[in-house]
Amino acid sequence: MNYLSSLKASINFKFSFLKRSFGNRHFKLLDVGSGNHSASRIHALFPKSDYYGLDMTRDYNNSPEDFKAMKDFYELDLTTLDYSIIPDVFFDGIWMSHVIEHLRNGDEVVLALLKKLKPGGFFYIEYPGEWSTKLPSMHGTLNFYDDSSHVRIYSVKELTNVFIRGHCTVIKSGTRRNWYYIAGMPVQIIKSFVKRKKLEANVFWDLLGFAEYLYVRKK
Repeated sequence: MNYLSSLKASINFKFSFLKRSFGNRHFKLLDVGSGNHSASRIHALFPKSDYYGLDMTRDYNNSPEDFKAMKDFYELDLTTLDYSIIPDVFFDGIWMSHVIEHLRNGDEVVLALLKKLKPGGFFYIEYPGEWSTKLPSMHGTLNFYDDSSHVRIYSVKELTNVFIRGHCTVIKSGTRRNWYYIAGMPVQIIKSFVKRKKLEANVFWDLLGFAEYLYVRKK
């Protein structure tokens, strides 16, 4: 990983945990809720990674280039808990960012996905925390209920217990605070107005504590 790639990986919160987990080593990653060109972005920053995507649809901001960067893509509904098409004990990492809040049985989903993770593998999960229900409403979701597809509120305590049941150790958890993003807020505010002609809620996520996360390792 060159200096520029290392810096980009450090600035992005969830990518920083990929860097911490694997560095320049080869790893197999299952990205649960893959979209927004995540495959291309991760492959560019971690060229030794084998990227596997999972989502309900192939069409969530994925380009032909994104699918070329993937080893495989699993198109399925997580709530069915039928993951038989995904190999067991196969992945070095499973990343699940802003997905579980859309699932009523997210606790069961996490436990089922852990069967796909190798012993010693890492799991990163991020979601809007209970505090987000107290934040003001804003375009792009600042309050949990701004997004009508959000169906259940999870907590660090609840998910810690889920991961313990799945034979994992929680390495780090809490409210997401990305100090790079907080320091860069003035630039992000200007960019939001220039590109989208409106102020986007995610500019304030880290400052106001919108999201929680857990970073765990399977025993």
